[in-house]
Amino acid sequence: MQLSSLLQRFNEPETLKMAKLGRELRAKGIDVIDLSLGEPDFDTPEHIKQAAIKAIEDNYSHYTPVAGYLDVREAVCTKFRRDNNLGYKPENIVVSTGAKQSLANTILALVDKDEEVIIPTPYWVTYSELVKIAGGKVVEIRTRPEEDFKISPAQLEAAITAKTKAFLFSSPCNPSGAVYSKEELKGLADVFAKHPDIAIISDEIYEYINFVGKNESIAQFDTIKDQVIIVNGLSKGFAMTGWRLGFIAAHPDIAKAIEKIQGQFTSGANSVTQRAAIVALTADLKPSLEMVEQFTARRKKVLELVKEIPGIKCFEPQGAFYIFPDVSAYYGKSDGETTITNANDLCMYLLNTAHVSSVMGDAFGDPNCVRFSFANSMGNIEKGWARIKDALAKLK
Repeated sequence: MQLSSLLQRFNEPETLKMAKLGRELRAKGIDVIDLSLGEPDFDTPEHIKQAAIKAIEDNYSHYTPVAGYLDVREAVCTKFRRDNNLGYKPENIVVSTGAKQSLANTILALVDKDEEVIIPTPYWVTYSELVKIAGGKVVEIRTRPEEDFKISPAQLEAAITAKTKAFLFSSPCNPSGAVYSKEELKGLADVFAKHPDIAIISDEIYEYINFVGKNESIAQFDTIKDQVIIVNGLSKGFAMTGWRLGFIAAHPDIAKAIEKIQGQFTSGANSVTQRAAIVALTADLKPSLEMVEQFTARRKKVLELVKEIPGIKCFEPQGAFYIFPDVSAYYGKSDGETTITNANDLCMYLLNTAHVSSVMGDAFGDPNCVRFSFANSMGNIEKGWARIKDALAKLK
């Protein structure tokens, strides 16, 4: 049977691919330490679970409105006022089955064939592939660790053309951990104000996992607020990856377009998850902040361990729970059996030799780097990096 040519436009997510390979080795009885997936290793807080149980008992078991229950969208608005000083109304909000669907809806609602979407590197693996699915063209702006993996207003202005339809970025960033300050975002906003037809897709899913203070949103600038589509969700900050709930905040016209797209794909998000979301978004953030305290300690430990390994250059992440070091010093080296020519080779070498899973930087737009998560226990982090150090020492 002839399959759709659409399948040729995009690739399987490398994050999921590496996790799958790790599971296959684990099924053979091999002790694999997973430093590949971006998932908090914490359980969902008890008060959120109890809200879901109550929802089941209250028979929230029917189809939900495509954009989400009204009181869920009101809860999202409450969160935006509390955390971001942003005044959204329910008509600005669409609730989806995870932030990934929110991103897909947004890009499909905005981008036509051959239109350009500017994405700073490094970026989350799915960004570029969603643009390709929509038929658009990815325009990368290269960033460097020496510049804290951030773009300048001048770089942004130089990348804009008559075909530019959208700009897509995350802060805190997956995979680099870069976090834009208010001043840095203002510089970008001043450029966008001169180009009112460009949509700004701001992925803020790691908002609470921030090591430098309050997270700033580019939507705070009135001159461009109507251009901004904020994407966020419950997975990272509330340890709710399997619950699958994301949301967008945007101008009502864009929100309606996103709702229309979603109506033909999945309709409304899970009813029980939505009831739990109201509690997650409006209750005390203490469990989330306690989780961040542990991520802070792990970040410190990982950076200490990486410094002990020669040849690795590592940017200190300001948010999220990854490090994204430059490992290119190991390209061309060999242990006598395996020669490392690129980041993929290095990831497979670490998986097969050290039994540690990671993700090659090519998938994030930077072939010199590899992403390692520290969303794992301190014991596994220490054991995993000891294995990595031993395996890399064999490369000559």
